[in-house]
Amino acid sequence: MALQSLFPHRLWWIGLCMLSAPFWHVLPRCNPCSSLPSAAAQTALPVMDERPARQTAAMYRRVRQRLASFKGKVFCFAKNLDTGETFGLAPDTKVRTASTIKVPIMVEVFAQVAEGKLTWDEKLTVVRRHEYEDGGVLFELTPGTQITVRDAMRLMIVVSDNIATNILLDRITTDAVNARLEAMGFAATRSLRKIGGGGESTFRQNHLEENKPYGIGVTTPREMVRLLEALERGLVVSPEASQEMLTIMKRQQFRDGIGRRLRGVVIANKPGALDHLRSDIGIVYTKHGRVAMAITVEDIPVVDYCSEAEGHVLIADLVDILLDGLAPPRSAARRAQH
Repeated sequence: MALQSLFPHRLWWIGLCMLSAPFWHVLPRCNPCSSLPSAAAQTALPVMDERPARQTAAMYRRVRQRLASFKGKVFCFAKNLDTGETFGLAPDTKVRTASTIKVPIMVEVFAQVAEGKLTWDEKLTVVRRHEYEDGGVLFELTPGTQITVRDAMRLMIVVSDNIATNILLDRITTDAVNARLEAMGFAATRSLRKIGGGGESTFRQNHLEENKPYGIGVTTPREMVRLLEALERGLVVSPEASQEMLTIMKRQQFRDGIGRRLRGVVIANKPGALDHLRSDIGIVYTKHGRVAMAITVEDIPVVDYCSEAEGHVLIADLVDILLDGLAPPRSAARRAQH
């Protein structure tokens, strides 16, 4: 999230309140010196069972109808984690991550804490380098202010704070994020640089021309869903760490895409936005199953950062189609009757 207009005044207040110590007691804490296994020893994630949705043809028809008037491109992948059914539109195409790369960055923070390379209470110094760091809360604080690793990590996810992201990357490095992703078996997903520049990863520099178009990160919809599923199944760092990461994502303040119309439904998500892009990744915990999804809307004609922007509404419409199409047969029939 790069522009201040993404953060209504009420969220500035919420974000500032998040820095107070009592607020953080709402969420469980991971003991950095507990019996968590070494993340360095984590092997590649197992291949999960999946199969095309029974309603694939009908879903394609609905998606084509919805996209008929859209001038840009859409890439997505979704999976019902309980049935294994999937649906995708060019799910293995590389896309710009925007702020969704902050989820893999969070994974590396948790891993380094588990390995004893980092502690939750370590202090990081707020450094303001350029205007692109205005998303979030820390841009409003006096440079030189110190916050903990734990606070920076939560601000990075919950309000997509860009300064929090950059000072974490200063500490853990983009190369460490990428080494973790490679060890987990992700071939396409990589952190390329800090927001606004700097901290360029070796991967970016070694494939400079190929990676320039992707900005701060690159991924595919299928790989993001794999990561979400691994978190849900407790396979990332440790079961306890996986659960805490999802708990933090459930506190997400921006629900203009995946959560736009899902009142009363638990959602763990992380959106991203650029001038001509909207993306959202997350798990929707419906009564009919847990559906993980990653949606990228690219080449949006008009630059618009309001909550009613075309990209947000399009993602919400696609979410409706995905949840309907991936629901079990009885659930789908019941919903159609209502």
